[in-house]
Amino acid sequence: MKVAITLTDLEPAARLNGVLTKAGIETVLVPPVDDLPSVIAREKPDLIVMSGGLVEPTNVRVARQQMWDGCPVVGLADVDDPAMIERLRAAGYLDIFTKPIDVDEVVATVRRILDRRRLQQVTGLVGESPQVREVLVRIEQMAPVSSTVLIEGESGTGKELVARALHQLSGRSSGPFIAVNVGALTETLLESELFGHEKGAFTGAAERRLGRFELADGGTLFLDEIGEIPESTQVKLLRVLEEREVTRVGGTQAIPVNVRVVAATNRSLRDHVNEGSFRADLYYRLNVLNIYLPPLRERRDDVPILVRRFVREFSARHDKTFHGISADAVQQLVEYPWPGNVRELRNLIESMVVLAPPRELRVDDLPRDLREGGGRLLPVHVGPIMRANSGVAGHEMEFILRSLVELKLQVEELRRRVEDERAGNGRDQWLGEIPAPDAAAAVQSGVVQGSSAPGRLRNPGMGGAGRPVWAGRGLPAGRGDGVDCHPRPGFGRARGHPSRSDPGVGDVVLGDASTRQGALHQRLDGDQY
Repeated sequence: MKVAITLTDLEPAARLNGVLTKAGIETVLVPPVDDLPSVIAREKPDLIVMSGGLVEPTNVRVARQQMWDGCPVVGLADVDDPAMIERLRAAGYLDIFTKPIDVDEVVATVRRILDRRRLQQVTGLVGESPQVREVLVRIEQMAPVSSTVLIEGESGTGKELVARALHQLSGRSSGPFIAVNVGALTETLLESELFGHEKGAFTGAAERRLGRFELADGGTLFLDEIGEIPESTQVKLLRVLEEREVTRVGGTQAIPVNVRVVAATNRSLRDHVNEGSFRADLYYRLNVLNIYLPPLRERRDDVPILVRRFVREFSARHDKTFHGISADAVQQLVEYPWPGNVRELRNLIESMVVLAPPRELRVDDLPRDLREGGGRLLPVHVGPIMRANSGVAGHEMEFILRSLVELKLQVEELRRRVEDERAGNGRDQWLGEIPAPDAAAAVQSGVVQGSSAPGRLRNPGMGGAGRPVWAGRGLPAGRGDGVDCHPRPGFGRARGHPSRSDPGVGDVVLGDASTRQGALHQRLDGDQY
């Protein structure tokens, strides 16, 4: 690995160069009179350290260009100004140290950056987020041993890249790396693929065939989508992992194998175990070491880095000139949820490079689904047990649950509007809160019968024992369209409310049947929902 150090500030640059050289790291010194971009193009360093002049236009342009070219830039600042340091980071500097520098601290940081860059080159995992750094550290820790590794993560997060990195960084790197997609094979074919078969073991077995375990002897066997493996094959796989021996289909001889198994799944195997579709003992045997790959929406800061990486890759592959992408378009890419994760982003960038106009890419040039933020994700996981019990297809259950969620949101919105209008407009605009006429006027009109309680109106045709019809308190006057009416008092009442068999003060009883049919009878108390 090579480090380029500018000599803008000679004292810290010389000290840093001496310590790095003693540590065995190759360095290239760049005097101020030399053209820095030309030196970078010629020497191709893995890291650049600018010892001064960080805000000079030439150095800022170099730092910004290296964001696209993939070479990290570290700066040594003259003053400790947090606002300026933040602007420098936004301009392209990966890390900033304030003078006078602690040489050991700078060297330790340079080592970490170089090690991370080396791992990224081996693994293909790109990013500077804490999640990616943790994954790289775990890969480096797990690679030297031969224990089984379980990689969990959504589709498109790079599980096979991690498996290949574990192989490349291990002592088995000279051996074969064999990948098998378990979910793409039938039960009979899967056993033959994994364990091999003898001649005549089944119809069509015209000759003996070696299984993937034998082919991967001395290397690594990668089992993708391990959660889809049939239960009968799980027993045989567990035995192979325990005994380190494999027996071909139709054979009787146990063949010893020296294979490291790396398994991957896009759904937690623990869920499969809880559902009874995956053996717990096999799960424990596979989950000796575990790596979790976060989805892209959980590490959005890596999106611009990935965009630059893929633009560089596809511009060279297709020999196309890419004229850049606006900051607003990049922000749109960052905010998109990316259900397909890095694979979806990579395919989109390839399309953008191939079809890019001869100008900077703007937000309007992005696909419509991406501009609109993509479809809403259902916040409920529809698992196989729910589908089996319901007897409907997954997309039908998805529709049902989505409809229920949207109905709940509509009810909450209605309740919010009711509360806002009740608080803002007062109580006199609500049915059920109409003040009763005085007693004299009521007697003259013939409405009140045998009651002197203020605010209580009786139906003349029902008598003292008649059942009143209640006008709802939950909707404003004139907003009853589409709401069912219920003439029974207390209908829909939440548990714990007192019985409303008789009308109370302030409640209104509507007179004839025609009036009752056109009224609102449903109370929409907030605690019903």
